[in-house]
Amino acid sequence: MRMLTIGAFAKASRLSPKALRLYDELGLLRPARVDPDTGYRYYTTGQLERARLVAWLRRLGMPLARIRGVCALDPAAAAAEIRAYWARVEAETAVRRDLAAFLVDQLSPAPQASRKDTTMLELRYSAHSDRGRVRPENQDTAYAGARLLAVADGFGPSGAPASGAAVEALRFLDTEEVPAGDVLNLLDDAVRGANDAVRDAAAGAGDAGTTLTALVWTGSHLALVHIGDSRAYLLRDGALFLISHDHTVVQSMIDEGRLTAEEATVHPGRALLLKALPGTTSPDADLRLHDARPGDRYLLCSDGLSTVVPEPRVRALLAQGRSPADTVHALVAEANGAGGPDNVSCVVADVVEAA
Repeated sequence: MRMLTIGAFAKASRLSPKALRLYDELGLLRPARVDPDTGYRYYTTGQLERARLVAWLRRLGMPLARIRGVCALDPAAAAAEIRAYWARVEAETAVRRDLAAFLVDQLSPAPQASRKDTTMLELRYSAHSDRGRVRPENQDTAYAGARLLAVADGFGPSGAPASGAAVEALRFLDTEEVPAGDVLNLLDDAVRGANDAVRDAAAGAGDAGTTLTALVWTGSHLALVHIGDSRAYLLRDGALFLISHDHTVVQSMIDEGRLTAEEATVHPGRALLLKALPGTTSPDADLRLHDARPGDRYLLCSDGLSTVVPEPRVRALLAQGRSPADTVHALVAEANGAGGPDNVSCVVADVVEAA
């Protein structure tokens, strides 16, 4: 079979030589031959089809680890995987579209008659936290109120005071109505206060701190603040979406294509955090605004749930139609039934039309 130099193969496949070297390193697209003296890579024309598929999937924005999985499938299964990936992209894009529409609406000089805030909405919510089956104490804090939902997962010798301080620093957001146009700025200020509170709570306790994932209700939107590896999920129309992004070493490796999601579950460094409280004087928390719809169900949880209960099972428990109180207890029981290796905390909130 005809052999191509890396330059010729790059031109034919529309992949750069730099990309080809990375894909070789990741085991995604190995060269057919490597010169033992020069280290120069050679490819066959038969590898062009796979290379072009990789190039197309990268244009879709698919992570390298997921591309590796798609390339290992037969055509029908690969098509199904691409369809599932794109459905998730469209759902996430819809969230950003809602935020863009909200900002346009808020910044327009004249009120728009098409504003959707005609249906009054409210939350039905519940929170539950459990020590689990192994840990000697519970270092999690879970909170649910009319306007604030929060989960914090403490770690280190003062983990419990740290998580409690983080949530307590946000409690003022539950006492008064927060305008949607100000909520992200208010949350940014609040997480700075939480950072200071956690630093004080963990003073002298060595490597102690906490994650923090919270939602603030404005009456029409839910604003997310997130730092660490506690998670936020949205169940909408029967589909479950992860709306937070783990700040962990293994997640960064997944994002770079150096680790698959399956490999991450058994990686020895899966609990290593890249971000947590206390951080710098300006903690780099994720801030996002979500348009609320009647029927939406939100879940906040510590990693005591997400690391032991698979997402399909989480989705099934959330979709059973039980009350938030029954659902949080069912989720915690599921984690404990899987061994309960960590503290587990859950907050479930339903968006409903006001009575």
